[in-house]
Amino acid sequence: MSNTKIAVIGLGYVGLPLARLFATKYSVIGFDINNNRIKELQSGKDTTLEVSDDLLKEVLKQTPDNSSGLFCTDETDHIKDCNVYVITVPTPVDKNNRPNLTPLYKSSETVGNVLKKGDIVIYESTVYPGATEEECIPVLEKVSGLTFNEDFFVGYSPERINPGDKEHTVEKILKVTSGSTPEIGKKVNDLYASVITAGTHLAPTIKVAEAAKVIENSQRDINIAFVNELAKIFNLMDIDTHAVLEAAGTKWNFLPFKPGLVGGHCIGVDPYYLAQKAQEIGYHPEIILAGRRVNDGMGQYVASEVIKMMLKNNIKVNGAKVLMLGITFKENCPDVRNTKIIDVVKHLKEFGLDISIYDPWADPSEVKHEYGLVTTSKQPEERFDTIVLGVAHNEFLNANFDDLLNPGGLIYDVKGILGEKVIQVQGGL
Repeated sequence: MSNTKIAVIGLGYVGLPLARLFATKYSVIGFDINNNRIKELQSGKDTTLEVSDDLLKEVLKQTPDNSSGLFCTDETDHIKDCNVYVITVPTPVDKNNRPNLTPLYKSSETVGNVLKKGDIVIYESTVYPGATEEECIPVLEKVSGLTFNEDFFVGYSPERINPGDKEHTVEKILKVTSGSTPEIGKKVNDLYASVITAGTHLAPTIKVAEAAKVIENSQRDINIAFVNELAKIFNLMDIDTHAVLEAAGTKWNFLPFKPGLVGGHCIGVDPYYLAQKAQEIGYHPEIILAGRRVNDGMGQYVASEVIKMMLKNNIKVNGAKVLMLGITFKENCPDVRNTKIIDVVKHLKEFGLDISIYDPWADPSEVKHEYGLVTTSKQPEERFDTIVLGVAHNEFLNANFDDLLNPGGLIYDVKGILGEKVIQVQGGL
């Protein structure tokens, strides 16, 4: 493996940490079509905050030579000398929740244009079982003119990145691997095993590895949907859901899931990939889709609960000033992809509320571009009638709510993290 030269296609939340890790032992070319992203990385900065500036600068190099290290580029000429291509592009859904494989097609075309005999292409993007062989490999063959499993080979090793998690970093998460032949499977496994300290698991086929990944997040989605439904029931019964879960959690085998908004690039998306494939083969996946319906409806539910509490507290709804704390899809992370806070904001606006959004982690320009919303990364100096704590950033745990609330105002704590820290706390899942 001494002559291995790796190209990582896509330098986002998944690709950059992997490219940085490989670069500690191999010559790595990081490729991304976003020129601004390349300039940022070449300067030693990562706005996703997945790789620290110090770790990034340790492996950065200024030329695409064969020494170990990472060279970032948006020019395909720089990846033509590589012999392993790792594709880490996103796999979103469209507005109708149907899988959108366009990034996979485009990246496969990019690799196909430089593919050579003996090369290995490894996909990390989450897909439904069969997508790699049915959708991606034909693109590689068509563009390159080469024959699959004769001239070039393919592997699949699903990403398990947890954005914002500084404990479970890529090298500390056990990696599932697979290959298009037993020999290639071993090569792919050995490649990852050389940098992944947590170990690897070689799956027997690509489809098994694809299925394993897509059910990981589907399982979490269904479990969260269950506790979200419990929260709705217990709210009607005037029972504290978090107290119930804490009590039930004293049993050794109780699963500690909490209610909340389910967004992001994985849990809120991956179940639709499995559901789509199931429907194509004639099976209607009732539990998977039921879980998605519950979780997709939580934004509207939260908004309606906020309105109810405002009315109970004699707060005039139309024109009321509301502060939304958090816009990212999860705590202590700048990722705003598929955030369900957007659903809460949308439904609150339907009641004529004047909404401000404060998030110290999110990039205001990115939020504006993605959702057309104005946000601030600095705590507002004005006061509000209602505060909705939507994301459990550390900064919000110690916030002085007395400086933010009007007299008689209330806080709706979606995440249930404040407890008795402030007198005005009411509501929440």
